[in-house]
Amino acid sequence: MLDILGSVTGSPWIYGVIAISVLLDVFVPVLPSGVLVVTAATAVAGTSAADLPGHAQRAVETPHLPEIVALVLCAATASVLGDLVAYRLARRDGGRFDRALARSRHLRAAQEKLGHALATGGGALVVLARFAPAGRSFVSLTAGAAHRRAKDFVPWSALAGLTWAAYSVSLGYFGGRWLGATWLGTAVSVLALFAAGTLAAYVLRRRPRTSGERPGADGDSAAGAEELESVQPV
Repeated sequence: MLDILGSVTGSPWIYGVIAISVLLDVFVPVLPSGVLVVTAATAVAGTSAADLPGHAQRAVETPHLPEIVALVLCAATASVLGDLVAYRLARRDGGRFDRALARSRHLRAAQEKLGHALATGGGALVVLARFAPAGRSFVSLTAGAAHRRAKDFVPWSALAGLTWAAYSVSLGYFGGRWLGATWLGTAVSVLALFAAGTLAAYVLRRRPRTSGERPGADGDSAAGAEELESVQPV
């Protein structure tokens, strides 16, 4: 598979596949979009000029920089577009999410925390949630259902998408350069991606409370993300 990906990294097809996968995984978090991005970056690290089409051979002479930049921009753009689609859908028809919020203490508390973070410029929560399992889905859908302002949400969504994309591509590329463009290099990079997701979920659960935050709310954002999976408009 790495050989196949390596041979098409100079083709627009691989970017289309990555974009679709990243865009859709806001609704279907089990899609392996992160794994695909990491694998594609690993394949780029192992390509030589002879492996690429003629129009892409010159790019390899500049340490794969064009392909790396293209992968990051592709994944980041698709991430933001997916967030916006989920945000708009939830904002337009938030009844289903309102009912879910009414049934769940975790979701209500997490929605309040997210709203406070966006309103006070503390949108780093959005960036952190991008790495946590289902965190992206929770943030986008809840922000839309709660009718949070787009100008408060979109900049943080863009930063989250760019950070996640740059991290994922870097893992794959440098893992491929250091360990070789092999399944071992890919596996190590993917494990590092999963580790970041686990750490993000842990930090969301253990995030220190502000003076006005009630006891027991530390884990509401992560717990809310888990509960929201059952009400996503897939």
